[in-house]
Amino acid sequence: MTPRGRLAVIAAALVLSGCASVDFDESLAQANRDASDFTQGKLALASTDAQRDAMRDEAAKLLDQPLGQTGAVQVALLNSPALQALLAQNWADAAAAAQGGRLPNPVFSFERMTIANELEFGRLLAFGLLDLITLPQRYNTAQRQIAAARLRLTGDVVDQVTQVRQAWVNAVAAQQTLVYTRQVFEAAEASAELARRLQSVGNFTKLDRARQQVFYADAATQLAGVQHAATAAREALVRQLGLDDAQAQQLKLPDRLPALPKSPRSADDTGKAASSTRMDVRQARMSLDAAVKAQGLNWITSFADIELGLRYDTVFDTADGAKNHKRGFEVDVRLPLFDWGDLQRDAMNAQTLAAANRYEATLRAAGSNLRESYSAYRTSYDIARHYRDEVVPLRKTISEENTLRYNGMLIGVFELLADSRDQVGAVIGAIGAEQQFWLADAALQAAVLGRPGTATVAVAASAGGGGGEAGH
Repeated sequence: MTPRGRLAVIAAALVLSGCASVDFDESLAQANRDASDFTQGKLALASTDAQRDAMRDEAAKLLDQPLGQTGAVQVALLNSPALQALLAQNWADAAAAAQGGRLPNPVFSFERMTIANELEFGRLLAFGLLDLITLPQRYNTAQRQIAAARLRLTGDVVDQVTQVRQAWVNAVAAQQTLVYTRQVFEAAEASAELARRLQSVGNFTKLDRARQQVFYADAATQLAGVQHAATAAREALVRQLGLDDAQAQQLKLPDRLPALPKSPRSADDTGKAASSTRMDVRQARMSLDAAVKAQGLNWITSFADIELGLRYDTVFDTADGAKNHKRGFEVDVRLPLFDWGDLQRDAMNAQTLAAANRYEATLRAAGSNLRESYSAYRTSYDIARHYRDEVVPLRKTISEENTLRYNGMLIGVFELLADSRDQVGAVIGAIGAEQQFWLADAALQAAVLGRPGTATVAVAASAGGGGGEAGH
């Protein structure tokens, strides 16, 4: 190859190496496109104080009013340091991946040698020959890793938004449950006080009074637990939103969860939305492709490493002042005497095999995860609707009839108070059922994109618990 041809090859390599870069704005734009239902196009990284101040001011406006679920997601996108850290870390990971697609910097060495009457200056410019030869493959690998980092960013954002949605549901439901639990406590307290007074004047037995006192003690214990649960759920939401102490004091939540939709999502529509573009499948496929390409690249470099150096030396004769130049090149080869790279190749083969099996496992699990998430969604919807349309109206009817019977002196005040406790217990059960539905709804939205969640595994247990409260 002529000198001009060698320079052309090196120049082309340098241009190709320089193209391996990261446009993080494009990564954010892709995340906003792929997860538009989650981010509403408002995912952004604040890298300056001015940007952070602007986002904080916008979050403050949202906190001035009761915060709905959509508003909570917006506040998290604007205000959460954890989410900002996630974005910055993804940028760093993408930049590190791009670095692998660039040509390492050459090494320049200079030496000064004195031999008798000769003074020699040696100059060497060396670079990895294998690095240059494999640059196109490493560039393509870097591009795949950057694409994988972008997809991973979208998935992580979906996870974060889903956690915010579910934290909001838990906080509102816990606050709503606390209101009705206080009513149960107040009814039990009134019943216990009335029983104490009646016993004091001889109109109530010790056994009957003890029964009312047990109801009161249980209600007090339950109220304490529900108060802590409400505090814990609210603080969990505060952490998800990234609120400081002042913002946490400013946070106001709605009085109740949203009403159930008129009809649930259909299984067919859900299946159509979850197509081959699922993130878990795409991510597993990218990992497999990257492992295959890396295996071919690293198979070459596992044997040896080669460096090419260009020399230019100058020799001075200090006796007569003569000067001579020496030009040439040198090749350094790492000899595979002790390590033939067999363990590296075994590791690469195993990694590729593992990636292939992970991809197959992801494909097989994708449909199953979606069916499970939809089953949890539909079951929780049916249970919540059953509470709304059957249990609560029946309890209300029973309460109205008992009020009439009390007014007609057919039942006593203790029966009326017990019925009031049962009615409130049914309402608490309905709140729990609605809570599980909205948790399952958030999890299903994430599962459709290929991020299956685990927040809905206790749907049946939660609904059963609500019934137990009503019976108590």
